[in-house]
Amino acid sequence: MKDLLNLIYRHRYDIFLSLVLISTVIFMCFVFPLNETKNIITSIENSSFDLRQKIISKHKTVNKDIVLVSIDDPSYEYLVETYGEWPIPRKVHAEIIDYIESQNPKYIIMEFQYIKSLWSNKGSDEKLINAFKKYPNVYTVFVFDNYSYELRQPPVIDKKLTTELKIDSDTLKIPKYKNCRIIMEEIIKATDKIGHTNEADKDSGIIRTIPLIANYPLYNDKNYEEIKDQYFLYNTLKLSIDYFNKYENANISEIKIDKNNNLILGKRKIKLNEKGEVILNWYGESGLKDENKFKYVSFWKILKSSKAKREKEKELIPKDFFKDKIVYVGGSVFQLSDVRVSPTSMTMPMPEVNATLLNNILDNSLIKKADLSYNLLICLILGLSAIYTVIKIRSIYSSVTMFLIFLGFYLYFATYIMEKYNIWVWIAIPVVSSFIAFIFAFIIKYLIKSRDFEYTYKLATTDGLTNLYNHRYFQEQMKLNTDKSKKLNKTFSLIMIDIDFFKKFNDKYGHQAGDAVLKHVASTIKSCVRVNDIVCRYGGEEMAVILENTDKKSALITAQKICETIASKKYNLSPDVQVNITISLGVSTYPENGNTPSELIEYADKCLYCAKENGRNQVGFFN
Repeated sequence: MKDLLNLIYRHRYDIFLSLVLISTVIFMCFVFPLNETKNIITSIENSSFDLRQKIISKHKTVNKDIVLVSIDDPSYEYLVETYGEWPIPRKVHAEIIDYIESQNPKYIIMEFQYIKSLWSNKGSDEKLINAFKKYPNVYTVFVFDNYSYELRQPPVIDKKLTTELKIDSDTLKIPKYKNCRIIMEEIIKATDKIGHTNEADKDSGIIRTIPLIANYPLYNDKNYEEIKDQYFLYNTLKLSIDYFNKYENANISEIKIDKNNNLILGKRKIKLNEKGEVILNWYGESGLKDENKFKYVSFWKILKSSKAKREKEKELIPKDFFKDKIVYVGGSVFQLSDVRVSPTSMTMPMPEVNATLLNNILDNSLIKKADLSYNLLICLILGLSAIYTVIKIRSIYSSVTMFLIFLGFYLYFATYIMEKYNIWVWIAIPVVSSFIAFIFAFIIKYLIKSRDFEYTYKLATTDGLTNLYNHRYFQEQMKLNTDKSKKLNKTFSLIMIDIDFFKKFNDKYGHQAGDAVLKHVASTIKSCVRVNDIVCRYGGEEMAVILENTDKKSALITAQKICETIASKKYNLSPDVQVNITISLGVSTYPENGNTPSELIEYADKCLYCAKENGRNQVGFFN
C-alpha cells in the first residue's frame, strides 16, 4: 500500500489530468450530450445489454405455472381452412376458454383485441361475452394510440378500467395517449379484467421495456379538451396484483409510486424509469424441446381436444395439463402481426413477452439500472486501473495485456451482476472512458519520458555554471559540422574566445566573482550570435562558437561584434566596484583553415594567441 501511495504521489499531476479527461468524457456524453453522441452511446449500451441477456438467458428457468397457447403456423393454416379467413368467429375463442377452464387454471389471458365484430355475428359474440361473465379469472386487452379525433373520436372509457394512482415522484413522466381503440362494450360490462397492452418505443426495433402504466385523459365530449388524467394498468400488471391479493394475501388496495419511481405492490417494489416502464429480464427462446423455457401448446390441438371431449374421444391435451396454470393465449405468426424482436430472439410472440413480464414480476427479477453514482464510480475505478497499468508496467505489451484483462474482468462482472442481482451497469461509457484514460496515460508517460530524456541529455551536454554547451557537446558538433559540410560542400566557421587576465581577476576578486564574470561573458556571447549558432564552454575561461553555413568574412564580423560588445560594458561586482572585461578571439573556417575538427581548433587557437600577443581585446589573425 505504501508503494502504491508513493507511486500515486509521484505521478499525481498525470493522474489528475487523466481523471479530468475521464470526467470530461462522461460529462459531455451524459450531462450535456450531443444528440449523435448520445444516440451512439445508447445504441452501444443497448447492444451490450442484449449480449448479456443472450449469455445469461441460457442458465435461466421459467415459472412452470405459466403456459402459452399459440396460434402458430399449423394453427393459422387450420383456422383459415376451417373458417375461411381471419379473424375467426368469437365463439371459437369462447370454446378455447371453456376447454382450458375445464381443467381449472388460475388465470387465462386472451391476447386479442375484441373490437366490434366484422360480421355482426351476435350469436358468436354472445358466446364470448358469456365466457367473460362466467369466468372471473379471464383477462383481455385493449390498445391506446395517438390517432386524430377527426379520424376516430376518442372514446370515453368505463371508469372501472381506470386505476387510482398516487404519485410522489417529481421525475415520472408517463406518456399520454390521445386516442384508444376500445373493445366491445358488452365485454367491458361483463368484466373488469381488462388492461392495456401498449408497447414502449423500441430501439432498432428491439423490445426491451414494457410501460406498466398508461395515461389516457378524460375528454370533454364537445371539443375534446382534456378534463383530467386517467391511469390504466398493463394487462399483466393487473393480473399480477390479483395474483398477489389472492395467493399471497398481499391486500393491495392502493397503487402508489414513491419519490424514487418505485411502484409499490404490497411488500414488492418495482423500479420504473421516467416513462413508467420496466426493463424485462429475458429467458431466451421457448418451445417444447427446452424444459426450462415456457411451454407452448398449439391452438389447433385445443380445438381438436375440445371436439374430442364433446364426442368422448381421446384428447390431444393431457388431462389436468392446465390445472393451476396461468395461460396466455395469442398469436405467434407474422400474419397476425404479433411477433416481436427481443434481445434473445428474432421471433418473440407478444404473449411470450407478457409471460416474461409476469414471470419477472412474480420472481421480483425485473432488471434495474444502476444509479448514476455507481456507474460513475465504475468509470473512475476502470480509469484509475488503466492509468495504474501504464504507470506501473514498463513493457507496452504487458501493460496492454493487463489493461485488456481488467476490461475482460469488468465485462464478466457486469454480466455476473445482471444474472445474479438483475442490475444493469454501464459498459459503453466505462470502457470508452478507460480506453481514453489508457491512451492519455500512455501519452503522458512518454511525454514524461521524453522530458526526462531531454533533461538528462541537457545535464550531459550543458555546463552547469554558464548554461552553455560543454566541451563534450562541442566536440560532437564540430565532427557533425565537418562531416555535414564535407558532404554538402558548404562552409562553417569556429570562433575561439578567451577572457583576458582572468587568472589575475580571480586572484584579486575571488572565485565567486570569477564565476559571475564567466556567466556575464557567456550571456553576452549568446546575445550576439544567431539562435542556431552553438555557443560552448571549451574549458576554464575559454569559450567557443560554431557558426553553421558561415564563411570567413561573416565569422570575422561576428567575432568583432562579440569583442566590442563585451568591452563596451562595465560589470558591477558590488555597489562600489565596477570592472571592464575584455576578450581575445580567434577564427577558423572550413575548409579554408582545416579539414578536420582538430585542424580548425588548432588554427583558431593560433589566431587567438596572436590576439593576446598583440595587446588583447581584439580578433587575432595568423599568417
